[in-house]
Order: sequence, then C-alpha cells, then structure tokens
Amino acid sequence: MLITSVQEKMADVGFLSAVVKSLVRDEEERKEAVGLLLDLSDIQSVRRRLGRIQGCIVMLVALLNGDDLVASRHAGKLLNALSNSTQNALHMAEAGYFKPLVQYLNEGSDMSKILMATALSRMELTDQSRASLGEDGAIEPLVRMFSIGKLEAKLSALSALQNLSNLTENVHRLISSGIVASLLQLLFSVTSVLMTLREPASVILAKIAESESILVNSDVAQQMLSLLNLTSPVIQNHLLQALNSIASHSRAGKVRRKMKEHGAIQLLLPFLMETNIKIRSGALNLLYTLSKDLPEELTEQLGETYIKTIINIISSSTFDSEKAAAVGILGHLPISDKKLTDMLKKANLVPIMVSILTSRSEVSKETTCWLEESVTGLLIRFTNPSDKKLQLYSAEQGVIPLLVKLLSSGSPVTKCRAATSLAQLSQNSSSLSKSRKSRWSCVPPSADGFCEVHNGYCFVKSTFCLVKAGAVSPIIQILEGKEREADEAALSALATLLGDEMWENGSNCIAKMSGIPAIIKVIESGSIKAQKKALWILEKIFGAEEHRVNYGESAQVVLIDLAQKGDSSLKSTTAKLLAQLELLQVQSSYF
Repeated sequence: MLITSVQEKMADVGFLSAVVKSLVRDEEERKEAVGLLLDLSDIQSVRRRLGRIQGCIVMLVALLNGDDLVASRHAGKLLNALSNSTQNALHMAEAGYFKPLVQYLNEGSDMSKILMATALSRMELTDQSRASLGEDGAIEPLVRMFSIGKLEAKLSALSALQNLSNLTENVHRLISSGIVASLLQLLFSVTSVLMTLREPASVILAKIAESESILVNSDVAQQMLSLLNLTSPVIQNHLLQALNSIASHSRAGKVRRKMKEHGAIQLLLPFLMETNIKIRSGALNLLYTLSKDLPEELTEQLGETYIKTIINIISSSTFDSEKAAAVGILGHLPISDKKLTDMLKKANLVPIMVSILTSRSEVSKETTCWLEESVTGLLIRFTNPSDKKLQLYSAEQGVIPLLVKLLSSGSPVTKCRAATSLAQLSQNSSSLSKSRKSRWSCVPPSADGFCEVHNGYCFVKSTFCLVKAGAVSPIIQILEGKEREADEAALSALATLLGDEMWENGSNCIAKMSGIPAIIKVIESGSIKAQKKALWILEKIFGAEEHRVNYGESAQVVLIDLAQKGDSSLKSTTAKLLAQLELLQVQSSYF
C-alpha cells in the first residue's frame, strides 16, 4: 500500500513536471532526472502524462543526442517507451528523432501509416532531417504505400516522398526502390479517381530526373515525351523540367539521340508559342539542351517561322533565362549558313544582344553566366573573319568593348568565346590599318590613332585592333589565371599580332604587357592544343634576341621537361625552340 501511494504521488502531473524541468539543469541532476523518469515509465499513466508535459520530448531528444552516454542511453529507452503513442512519435519527429515514426510507417496500422505520412508531408524539414529519415528507412515503406495502398494512402505517401525528394541521397533511394515505373504508370492512367495524384507524381519525377541515376531507366524520356500533350499545364511544366534534367546529364548522349529520333524537336516547337511562361521556358530550355548535338538538322527543323519566334522571345521576354536559352539555340546553328546570318542581322539581333548585356537588371549569377555564354557564342557568327562587312557592322554596334569587358568578368566559357571573336576580328586588322603616310600632308594624322604593332593608324570600330581596344592585357590575364579552358582562344588572339610583317612589333607588345611568362606557363600546364599554339608564339617571340636573353632561361627548364615528357606531336617545335636558345643542336634527333 505504501509503495502504491508513493508511486501515485510520483505519477502526479505536478511532480512529473518538476522532474522534467530538471532535464535542463546540471549534468548530475539531468542524469538522475532521466533515470527516475525511466523507472516510472513502467506505469501507463506516467507514460501518458509525460508525453503531454510541454518540452519533455524535446528535452529527451536533446539528451539522446548529447555527450553524456548514460543520460543518452536512458533517454533513448524512455523515448522508446513513450513511442507507443502515435502522438508522441509525431512530437519526437518534430524534435528531429524519426525512428518511431519510421517504425509506424513499417509496422503500424493503415491509419497510423497515413497519419505519419501526412505529418511528414507537412513538416518543414532541413536537409539533415531528410538525410536522417532516408537513413532510418522512411523511403521504402512510403513507396510501398504508394504502390499498393488505397487512394488516401497513395496521396499521403506521395506528398511525403515529395518532401523527402529534395535531397540527392533520397533521390538515389527512390530510384533504387523502382518508383519511376510506378510514377509513369500513374501519369498514363485515365482513371478519374487517380487524377489528384498526377501532380505530386510529376513533381517527384522532376526531382528524380536531376540525378544521373535515372538513366538506368532507358525509356523514361520517351515515355515522358509521349505524355506532354496529354496532361495539364502544371504537369507539363514538371515533365519539361524532368526531360531537360535527363537530357543535360553528361552520359545522356544516347538518350538525347533517341529523343530526337522520336520527334522531340517537332513536338516541342509549338510550345514556343505558349502564353504560359513556365511551359514556354521549359520547352526553350529543353530545345537548347537538345540543339547542342545537331546544328545541321536544327536549321531545317526550326524553319523561318520558329527562328523568328525565337528572335521575338529574345527581344521581348522579361526573363533573362528565356533570353539565354533562345540566344543559345541560335548560337548552335551552323555559322556557314549565310542566309540565317542575314536574317538575324535584319532582325537587329546584334544591337539587341549588346543591349541585353549592357543594361540587364539584377539577376542570379547562374543566369547571368548563361546569358553571357550564349551571347558570346552567337557573336562568333557575327565576327566571321571571311566577312569584313559583317565585322564592321558588329564593331559599329559596340561589340568589341563588350567582348573586352567579358574577357575579365565572364566565366571560362564566356572568356573563351569572347577571345575567339576578338581573334577573328584581329585577323583583318593588319589589312585594314591605315598607312603611316598621310594622304593630306598639310593635315598630320592623330598620334593617338597610331598603332606600333600594325605600324599604321588603327581604330577600334574600323580596324578592330586588339591593342587599341585594350584587349591585350586581359587576354594575357586569362593565361595567367588558374582556369585553362580559354587558353587556346586567348593564344589565338595573341597570335594575330605576330604575322610575318609585324611579328617583332607584336612580340614587343606582348613582352611589354608581361605576356611571355604567361605563355611559358601554358607550355607548362596547358592542354596539348594550347601548348602547340604557345610554342608557335614563343618561337616567333624568341626570334628577337632581346626576348631570348630576358626570358630564355625561364623557358628552357619548361621546354626541356616538355621535350622529355610531353606529347610526341610537340617534340619537333620544342626542339626548334631549344635550338633557338642554343641548348640543342639543329641536327638533333628531336627534329
């Protein structure tokens, strides 16, 4: 009787609340408090009341995750005892302890499973929480609920999986579970009762498609394409996102080829007329991704009508991401197509692009980067060295200062494309440069216009001179940087200053801008193609004794190493340079 009376007093809410408060005090008191609560948890009324005391479960979860091993073990046992209530299990999940919830998903009644899945779908989960749920095994029972459960179970499971799919690790688990086939089957379903499930299914598919692991489902892209015209705009949007993710994967070459063979381009083109911005943008993005592989076919498939539609999007869209995709598609079309060039010029595309990059509003760094890469890619068409009139037109539109600016501020791809255009323009500078002799002896030409490299009068808009444009220094800075993607284009630009009649002037200019050490750096660490260009440039520069004296010593170590360990295709040029530096006989076997 005495023991029962004591237990009853200890089971009193007031007493329990006082003990719970001790869970946040000093280490010894915490340990004693959680031990006492564990002893009392054998009493059903204690378990029931503890779950209702504010903050109790949160404090127990904190102890479970704490450094005190004894208190952690006791807290774990107590939480396990309290988890026989679904409400307590939910409180534990809200506090970041998910094992009881996952246990209910695996072993609970149908109603318990729905309750847990619904709660999961509504929780504000951190990535750490999503990771814990995935590790604790929440994905598999939810997939089972979706696959074999009734409508309410399917809906709650899908909504929970949608919340969990925002983490890459969980996406891998979803793919491994085989859910992709079930999601597609649901999207193809015409059963009216299942229509409410199609939207969350399409959201999950879009998330799953971000992982390259989806490529194990070989026909998934074709199935999604066949669904595009059979679904609502919301689902179309998610399917377009999913298709673009799939097509963008590095190992998706075969998938892209199959998509084109199954008429993906023709299927997508009508979406460019959509008034729904999300659908139009999704179709543009996918067309951009697919257009990388088929420049020749694409011109024919687009036709004049859709090319004009794409130009209209560039000039009228208020979204930079749409402009980037649209410009990018045109940039993938063959440069050799003069009819297309004339059409784009007639549409004033060059000044539109210059305006886009010089007066754009604040957008995300990723979108800015994409826009710059697309514009510089298309400008390569308008700086074609075989068409001086087109080059002159582009220069008059302010293309050159824009390209020079992007040499310093753009991504490696942007820098590469900007340098390529500047190199193409510079190829004609020598022939366009005005003679030093003035036609009018009484009017001496401006000293500002004289260019020491071209030994004549140069102007940015009429002779496209790299020196007068201030491009030489940023081009050299590209070679000095850590990224190597733009080396070849930068060297091609510098090489235009080293023609037969001006190599000495060009060498002096490059040396004056501290470019020779940067070129040597490329020989040391660049790609084979970049090394080949750098060696050619260095051979020209070392034709001048002054530069051999000043830079020969620093170059020889790199050249000797390249001769011994470099690619065989570089050995002959390397040997010539070593001979120039009098380190190798001209009769050497390297030649």
